[in-house]
Amino acid sequence: MRNLFLKRVAEGVFSSTKSRSSVAAPTAQCPRYIQSRQYAVSQPIVEEQPETVVFPREGLGISYGLNWALAGRGVITKEKAFHNLKTSELHQKGATTAEHLSRVPIYVRGSATGGALDISKANFSKLLKRVTTHLSSISNVFVHDGAVCSSPKCDAKVRVISDGPSAILALSNVLWRTPTRAVSHDSCPVTVYVAASESQSIGESIGLGPEASNGFIAADIECSSLILCGKAFADTSGTKDSLAALAAPVISARDGLPLSARLLFSGDSLILVFAPESTIQSCSDLHKFDTDIVLSSHGVAPLFRSRDPSAPNLYKLPDAVIFAAADSSGALPSVSKLSPGQAAYHFLAGYQNGKFLPGYIKGPSPNNPLELAKALLSQLKDKEIPSFLLNVNIGEKSLTGKDLVKLIETTISKSVPPLQSKGNIQEQYKSFLSGKFQDLPEEFSF
Repeated sequence: MRNLFLKRVAEGVFSSTKSRSSVAAPTAQCPRYIQSRQYAVSQPIVEEQPETVVFPREGLGISYGLNWALAGRGVITKEKAFHNLKTSELHQKGATTAEHLSRVPIYVRGSATGGALDISKANFSKLLKRVTTHLSSISNVFVHDGAVCSSPKCDAKVRVISDGPSAILALSNVLWRTPTRAVSHDSCPVTVYVAASESQSIGESIGLGPEASNGFIAADIECSSLILCGKAFADTSGTKDSLAALAAPVISARDGLPLSARLLFSGDSLILVFAPESTIQSCSDLHKFDTDIVLSSHGVAPLFRSRDPSAPNLYKLPDAVIFAAADSSGALPSVSKLSPGQAAYHFLAGYQNGKFLPGYIKGPSPNNPLELAKALLSQLKDKEIPSFLLNVNIGEKSLTGKDLVKLIETTISKSVPPLQSKGNIQEQYKSFLSGKFQDLPEEFSF
């Protein structure tokens, strides 16, 4: 009997008694087990033999650990879950490059700065239930793991669960690559659900208007969950803004400072530029890397992958910081040197011809701009990074393109006088900031 048992173990067959039950990973249709076989023995007394079961092996699209993880996110794998496929494999599965969309409706729960439509907790829960039921009903799902922010010290891990390969292809070009199992071992990953084939019906189920019929984005920052319906995954800007909002609390908790800023290189100098989106888009040098950044004690890290494959994923600390304001009245000079307290004050205001853009934040964000300004002040002081205020308006004309870059390069290369304003512009700043933010630090000044 002992020899028979050892022989069966060597053949890869594991024995279990009928009184025990084996637990497989959750699937809608569990794989069929190989039938048990009984072996007779030539002994005067025949002993009862245990039933033998061969557990099904894992393979492409079959991973019990992944199935359990997806079940924890409300998605039950019906047949297969294809995990982290390469670009060529996604194309083999039918992935195509979707036509770019823009201005897909974005609904966010938990944004402190606005920039998106509101969605209630009840409606988001209802929407999430519809999406996970949809993903559980289809034969195959596609899963991709990545990260927001290129620095592994302060990044936010992301898991994408999609009903098709095309969305995975689009998002894999945005998210940074992350080591295998990094998401499953992370304490607070972001989960992205893609229901590309159920946009209009899902939108109608929670009372969204006809503007959502072509696709929409919904995010719950508190639950670290993002839903892309219909063709929304083809709206790269909207997807990035939503992912940045969800990742911001995680990045901040890991000592990173997520900022709506762009990078500019001038010789060996790295310059951090804060400017309204219209100014950035008017200058190809500023949107060359097409992504906001994270500032930490280790340097500068892009939030998302750049369209330029040769672009580095980590940079040194900036040599200078530029805050671009717009003033056509002549109250602000063309360039001014700022103290760290002044830099934080002008960052918080984001002055643009009588209007204000706190923190230069263009999209939804859970971060309070005042807290960002305090953290930025600390970085500027600790690292002794020089800061400058630049007026991009000369009368009715706005500086753009090479003219803007030339002014920035000239500013950091020569002696610049401290800020001296004219008129009542200081009162405009004070009126806005004191009404919106309470208890500004004493160090903050015009």
